[in-house]
Amino acid sequence: MFEGIITPIVTPFHRDEDQSINYEATEKLIDHLIDHGVNGIFILGSNGEFHVVDENEKVEFAKKVIEIVNKRVPVFVGTGCCSTRETVRLSKKMEELGADALSVITPYFLKPTNANLYAHYKAVADSVNIPIVLYNIPKATGCPLDPELVDQLADIENIKAIKDSSGELERIQAYADIAKRKDFELLIGSDSKISYAYGLGATAAVAGTSNVIVDTLVSLDRALRAGESEKAEKLQKDIDVLRGVLKLGTVPSAMKRSVELAGIAEVGPARMPVQELSKEDDEKIIEMLKYYGLR
Repeated sequence: MFEGIITPIVTPFHRDEDQSINYEATEKLIDHLIDHGVNGIFILGSNGEFHVVDENEKVEFAKKVIEIVNKRVPVFVGTGCCSTRETVRLSKKMEELGADALSVITPYFLKPTNANLYAHYKAVADSVNIPIVLYNIPKATGCPLDPELVDQLADIENIKAIKDSSGELERIQAYADIAKRKDFELLIGSDSKISYAYGLGATAAVAGTSNVIVDTLVSLDRALRAGESEKAEKLQKDIDVLRGVLKLGTVPSAMKRSVELAGIAEVGPARMPVQELSKEDDEKIIEMLKYYGLR
């Protein structure tokens, strides 16, 4: 389950007053990704705008995605909320729908103590039977998962992995050391650090850029597994061309526009307050897509 390229998909929205979820575009995006070799579909993460999708929408979206995927690859569902109560409730619902694993981001806004975080994750893990992936992204949450805490959490039976999006080399190394000692996996969530993390034993990349340049990411994963270091080095550098344009707007506006301009699916805008990009930004995205042969 925890191997290869796992795409944290953008959540497609219509360009209507409510910015409602676009299920036709969702199916088109998912089919494209699976046809091009991804090993998993990850929904309601950071690129999936989980923070602006309400609970009823999350449940309905997960239900549709699980139906669309139809067991072709595992489906990972983000269920982390600020309160343990909400996280447990949502996690139970996603398990009932047929999610293969849950991704649980740390609580955000306030920074709980390590004892608080242990109790939080223990309660969530005890509420379900499917695997749980810890999600560390301190630049967005203000709440890093200390390696000492992760070492303790890894002993809980169904806490099986951590997705690290910190980009911090020492932290990645510390998590990798834990994975080597326990029944626990490291999933790298920083696309610029995929080769580094694989070298330490990471088994998968939850790679946002695979929404757009899926062939590059799948080829990178395969090259790293085959020990083709020169090919992998070039592919790793190639990702930076896309990463350069992602800074044009607030996450995930540039990613979603890139998916659209590549002709993959009409995934629409990010939800407000995030605004759509300008025509000048579109031109920069088109130039980027030409580099990958997507225009």
